[in-house]
Amino acid sequence: MNLLNRLIIRKILLMLMVSFAVMLSGQAQEFVPKVPTPVEFMTGNNRLFFQMVVKKKFTPESKFGFLSVSTFSTSYDNQLDELDLVMPVLVNYTIYKNFGLVAGTTINNIVGVSPLLGIQHSFANQEWVAVTIASLFLNSRRNAELFGIYEYKPKISQKTNLYTRVQFMYIHGISQNQHARSFLQVRAGLKMDALSFGLGANLDQYGPERTFKPNYGLFIGWAFQ
Repeated sequence: MNLLNRLIIRKILLMLMVSFAVMLSGQAQEFVPKVPTPVEFMTGNNRLFFQMVVKKKFTPESKFGFLSVSTFSTSYDNQLDELDLVMPVLVNYTIYKNFGLVAGTTINNIVGVSPLLGIQHSFANQEWVAVTIASLFLNSRRNAELFGIYEYKPKISQKTNLYTRVQFMYIHGISQNQHARSFLQVRAGLKMDALSFGLGANLDQYGPERTFKPNYGLFIGWAFQ
């Protein structure tokens, strides 16, 4: 394993530790409203996939919060060059109602590591969750990213909800005016309390050539409280 790969793995472990620390600190304070921390695992025809979403406010009244949507995927033969990751670690500040600013850092295996600044809009109720973030990477390539995650969970019986999700990311290299990295993820299934499961599709594209790597399979998720 070369030095670059070791550094990437160390950064992954560090960011995971930060995410778990924020999650645990939120659980330790009884007065903080419970915000679920959903994790998801998908086994597909080409890849294994894992995602964890951590979203916490520093205090119930604070305008500051923490957000990380970390995704990992790898091929079944466990080739290191097939390891794929996207891991933003963001602090957000609410300006007005559902609009805010974000700042932090992001890492993925195509663009690398970069600090970023951006704007965010979020909305949530019993049926809908919607988060949209537009950000600018403060790196030499001046990458711009648009990210969105949207869930629709209407009740279909007393204990069961329909579960649908569309999630996307698009990173564009402004300095060279070319595609850098993008994905589209689609989920359709059922939700029973903290458990969700169903069918999933991940459509990933890489680099200026938009190398396409689709993955179709079954997903299962759990929303930790």
